[in-house]
Amino acid sequence: TKFENIPVEMTFLTFNVQTVLFTDKTEVTCIRNRADVIYDFKVSFFTMGQLPNFPWNFLERELENDSSSEIILDILKQTCLHPLCCKHPPSVRYRRLFLSLLIKRHEASGKEPLDELYDALGEVLGVEEGTECYKSYLLPCGEAVSLSESTAVISEGTTGLVTWEAALYLAEWALENTHLFTDRTVLELGSGVGLTGIAVCRSCRPSSYVFSDCHLSVLHRLRDNVQLNGLDNQNSPRVSVEHLDWEEVTEKQLREIGAATVIAADVVYDPDIIGRLVKLLSKILRCSANGSPPDVYISSTIRNPDTYNSFKHQLESSGIQHEVMTGPVTHVFFYNRQATIEMIKLYI
Repeated sequence: TKFENIPVEMTFLTFNVQTVLFTDKTEVTCIRNRADVIYDFKVSFFTMGQLPNFPWNFLERELENDSSSEIILDILKQTCLHPLCCKHPPSVRYRRLFLSLLIKRHEASGKEPLDELYDALGEVLGVEEGTECYKSYLLPCGEAVSLSESTAVISEGTTGLVTWEAALYLAEWALENTHLFTDRTVLELGSGVGLTGIAVCRSCRPSSYVFSDCHLSVLHRLRDNVQLNGLDNQNSPRVSVEHLDWEEVTEKQLREIGAATVIAADVVYDPDIIGRLVKLLSKILRCSANGSPPDVYISSTIRNPDTYNSFKHQLESSGIQHEVMTGPVTHVFFYNRQATIEMIKLYI
């Protein structure tokens, strides 16, 4: 299944200076200044990163060396008291745990209590947890992509209601290869909650973008997220959300979409759907846009090598060749970088 073998004990955090692997036993020695660590608290908080992997060691040293509690207040202002948290908050449970850990560090330093900390905790203690929450991903331009996601990994019979690593990987790659999206019609297969597509629309200037999925509850969440981020079919880029059944879609429909670039993330996870996916990709590659086949890129987290190899073998049997692409260089988003992710370009 899509969620097996996902390592949870290690996570990469992205710093302005460099990337550092954290576990709860490692000492952090290479963060140069306070601004970097405050930014990483912010990035990690809004993506609901694993709390043990926050740079707590740095915070503890700062509290030891500084007579004031200014860094605690700065972190609070960039997380729970930030306007983005008021508008699109992480889950209630997550905010409670985060504030409890922040208070624990502050109390251990022996400094005077901060009313702001306890007021913030008091607010979330009185709130009931829902089935949905928000994760926000900060783009290099300074804007945030905010997504409504399910608080459960599997919800309503699908894994499409949360953001997966391969989607973040593909989004980072797109930010470094904007020429493949600018002024083009882009079709995304299996859009899920919409992170990759919204990031592309915000940063890569496509002329139009077609989000697609087949699960009704995913499509409902996807439409909400597209609207939440201010995208529609009236302004540039023109955006639409389509129900696209991989078995039933026709070449005529694909030609009407006229995509010059086709992308998909984390669609190779179930052996039972690989055959349908390969048939769809074959149709897409034979539907020319402006006289030439579209550029097709598939980003996959390889959880089961047998499943992924089966996908590649079926591509080859259908006359589709592939080329492994170089991954993104700049780390923009917070996600598990220990996962094995590969992106391939398809062609005939």
